[in-house]
Amino acid sequence: MVRIDSIELGEFPLLLAPMEDVSDPPFRYVCKQHGADLMFTEFISSEGLIRDAIKSRQKLDIFDYEKPIGIQIFGGDEEAMAMSARIVDATNPDILDINFGCPVKKVVCKGAGAGVLKDIDLMVRLTKAVVNSTKLPVTVKTRLGWDEKSINIMEVAERLQDVGIKALSIHGRTRAQMYKGQADWSWIAKVKENPRIQIPIFGNGDVDSPEKAKLMRDTYGVDGIMIGRASIGHPWIFNEIKHFMKTGEHLPPPTIEDRVLVCRTHLERSVAWKGERLGLIEMRRHYANYFKGMPNFKEYRTKFVTEENLGILYATLDEIVDKYSALTRV
Repeated sequence: MVRIDSIELGEFPLLLAPMEDVSDPPFRYVCKQHGADLMFTEFISSEGLIRDAIKSRQKLDIFDYEKPIGIQIFGGDEEAMAMSARIVDATNPDILDINFGCPVKKVVCKGAGAGVLKDIDLMVRLTKAVVNSTKLPVTVKTRLGWDEKSINIMEVAERLQDVGIKALSIHGRTRAQMYKGQADWSWIAKVKENPRIQIPIFGNGDVDSPEKAKLMRDTYGVDGIMIGRASIGHPWIFNEIKHFMKTGEHLPPPTIEDRVLVCRTHLERSVAWKGERLGLIEMRRHYANYFKGMPNFKEYRTKFVTEENLGILYATLDEIVDKYSALTRV
């Protein structure tokens, strides 16, 4: 049984990665419905929380059906991180996660996210400030290092464990790689094999199929896997992995009815959470992913990203079921 502090996650948990502009409550809902064991919010700026920025505060929205759930924060200032930890504490998630892995320039330039990988002493101080400011178990998500010449994940893992983190998720790339090239899980395995490391180690990077997930588990010995991009438009991946690991067989791929049902649920949740206008707009980034690979879909794709009438969008989803189900029966 894998545990983060006292939170039981099963024998080999599958985690939904925190993804900016993706991992909001509507998306998390459909992933939870399809097998995600532990989910995280989009990352939240510690400075934004302290300023009471509306967007940052809204990212604190969590719901009982999502539990266990972690709220993720980022920042480069000890006092701000400590204050934001206390704010998060009041919202009562199960876990507080720190992002030391985001590679995007606007975050790194502020000395946050993966930018902290250039200063491990600062990373340790930031982590300690958070641990000392919350009653929640604190976890960290990070990368192997800043670049291939400065891979420092072994030192990072030991020092962060020493200041009290309860689990570590490692993306198998450096910041310099961004999302290019292959993730190197051998470093993740080295951390897991380190006799000093007693906390759960979760691997992240390039897991996009049940076979890949099983390979990572069997080859690298991680305690669980964090899945990000492969879940976008395909939340079924969590149950597909679980079924394959248990039986060695694949679940049937989602039907057009399955795709439309999940897309409709996602849309309904988006509108309920953000209001009709904003919910419709924020859903637009997801349609192409739900219907990836479907032939002659351009007309529908255009309608999804331009239509502002909710009733017409629902009718369009019904039309897709009728049209493409008929095609598969021919």
